[in-house]
Amino acid sequence: MYKKINLNKWNRKSQFDFFKDYDIPFFNISANVDVTNLHRFCKSQKLPFFLSSLFYSTKAINEIEEFRYRIKGDGVICYDKIDAGSTILMDDNTFSFCYFEYIDDLQQFIEVGNKEIETLKKKKCLDPKLNADNLIHYSSIPWISFTSVQHARKLRTGDSIPKLVFGKFYKDGHRLNMPLSVEVHHALLDGYHVSEYFKKYQGLMDSL
Repeated sequence: MYKKINLNKWNRKSQFDFFKDYDIPFFNISANVDVTNLHRFCKSQKLPFFLSSLFYSTKAINEIEEFRYRIKGDGVICYDKIDAGSTILMDDNTFSFCYFEYIDDLQQFIEVGNKEIETLKKKKCLDPKLNADNLIHYSSIPWISFTSVQHARKLRTGDSIPKLVFGKFYKDGHRLNMPLSVEVHHALLDGYHVSEYFKKYQGLMDSL
């Protein structure tokens, strides 16, 4: 379910008109998040770190309206809810895409998510879902503590889906930091909205 944004009454109409026709309208911000509490929580509750990270990230995303905006034709819509689509490493070191419906309950999200991953590994299909945009595109690169990420991209496709990448967490004194890349369409979001996502995501993990 979604609603259409009235562009004539939208406070970002000027920014939308300015950026929407750029050849490369996406911008990327990479920063570290402190995952100390999340890592400790996962270990104590015997929960998978990746799916737990995905849950709290998608929860933060859904709390920020601008991350639920998508470009449709010449207009903009806002989804009621955004799900997650993520790359999953297969047994032969290739990857496939797996899709996780956002459920506002950590245990249930993980239970359903584990089943989706298990089903995917049995099917061994890529399934890019090119027509679905009520998603956040996630990737995980748990072998590298990167400082920046650049995505492969087709130009002029109308894509406006944010793309997030989790990196390898590392020790910083007594804390654990994890690099996180956030790439968004500048016609829909600005640096302020990305900073709000980082703040909400960090706050959710700090509260554990």
